[in-house]
Amino acid sequence: MPRRFHNAEELLPPATALKRALAIIYDGLISIAVLLVATWAYTMIAGWITGWEQYEQMAEAGELEGGPGLTFTLFLVLYLFFAYFWTRIGQTLGMQVWRIRIENLDGTSVSWTQALLRYGSAAAVIVLTMIAAYYVGSLTLLLTVPAVIALFYPINGLSLTDRASSSVVVAVPAPDKSKTAKTKK
Repeated sequence: MPRRFHNAEELLPPATALKRALAIIYDGLISIAVLLVATWAYTMIAGWITGWEQYEQMAEAGELEGGPGLTFTLFLVLYLFFAYFWTRIGQTLGMQVWRIRIENLDGTSVSWTQALLRYGSAAAVIVLTMIAAYYVGSLTLLLTVPAVIALFYPINGLSLTDRASSSVVVAVPAPDKSKTAKTKK
């Protein structure tokens, strides 16, 4: 059941590009920590399953580089991290700091499917950018940097990820201090 953040009639303003960018940077740093822990856990489980001596030999021989198992695991862990926050409270930790939230147009939380569409569309553009940079070289920066900016930059209040997931990133109003002061008394 989706969570209602506010009445459907109440429209919140779209988040600015600066707030979106700052939240992406903040969440990017948190994502690095999440990926490090996931990689550690994957390595411990893989080493235990294959045996530590054999796993160490495989690592020294370079057989573990570019394995699809770890790549898929990290992709899935990062999706679960973002989707959990988006579907429950509409905000990741970085979004909470910069007071922005992902929600549907009627003020409810997004579904897991919408979170997948949002995450998948962003991941597809970023992966295609990295593949192009690898095969074509630095010339692709002339095309890929604007593509990544267009991915998150809101045009008429909606970015490409917003459009793909039928959701919107809004600026969350500051809490009314007079109401919170009255409830504390």
